[in-house]
Amino acid sequence: MTSIPARQPLAAVSKNVVITPAATAGKNPANKRKASDEPREEVDIDDDRCQEVDISCDRVRTKIRDFIASGEMKAGEFQKAIGANSKSYYSFMNQSGPFKGSGSCVYTNAFAFFKQRELNGIKAPKKPKVAKEVDELQHNVSFIELEGEAEGEVEVYDSCDGIRKKINRYLASTSITKAAFAREISKTYAGKKQVSAAVLSSFLAKNGVLTGNTSAAFYASYVFFEKIRIRDGKPKSEFRLDMEDEWIVPEPYSRWDKPGVDLKTLFDKVSYIIPVGRPGPYMNKYGKVRSSGW
Repeated sequence: MTSIPARQPLAAVSKNVVITPAATAGKNPANKRKASDEPREEVDIDDDRCQEVDISCDRVRTKIRDFIASGEMKAGEFQKAIGANSKSYYSFMNQSGPFKGSGSCVYTNAFAFFKQRELNGIKAPKKPKVAKEVDELQHNVSFIELEGEAEGEVEVYDSCDGIRKKINRYLASTSITKAAFAREISKTYAGKKQVSAAVLSSFLAKNGVLTGNTSAAFYASYVFFEKIRIRDGKPKSEFRLDMEDEWIVPEPYSRWDKPGVDLKTLFDKVSYIIPVGRPGPYMNKYGKVRSSGW
């Protein structure tokens, strides 16, 4: 049997093999760079885009509330960040309306603050999610019934401005929206009347001790916050006790003949006949019309 000689290798065999990938025509991988790798120039707060406000006062208030609710900053820290004091901050936040507060430094400075963050790629913080059961429990006061509630005749002892402040603070500190709050306070009427979001917004846009006193939003909100006070076991404030002293007896010659704040008279449309040379009337912080000459 004839043996076949082994075939000799064509070249010396090496175990140190280096495989070079085929070059891609017209492309050099080493020159590829992601857009995100490019250095980003930081936008300064003095940039024109931060100084030209293009959203309403209400939109800015919403941004502030969402930002504070996210927990990224506390209200005091945010005030320092935008260079505002607490008085100007709460004065702006307690207003309502697209143009209410347009002259406030809080409006312009807060807009610049959020715009700078946006231009620098900082995403707006999200509100922490609240379990539905916890959220509903926070607003639940249905197990409390006030005297006169069934008849729609709960005695009111607060000013319209006071209730507006309470509403704005409640909206800012909870996850509830205006529409949801309107539905919540409508429960006061047990299906007989609904407080729409438009009625609520109209009430919030007003300003004055008793401006808005005939609004269903005023009465229903008072009942809601009174129930919360009772539920949480909080005492009546000094102002509340003073209001009771002032309004326990109806005003003489008034259409309102019950204890509590007058819910019928449109005080912003009332006219008074004043003798010549006598000082005109004014409304004190309790909503009582007075004159130094009366």
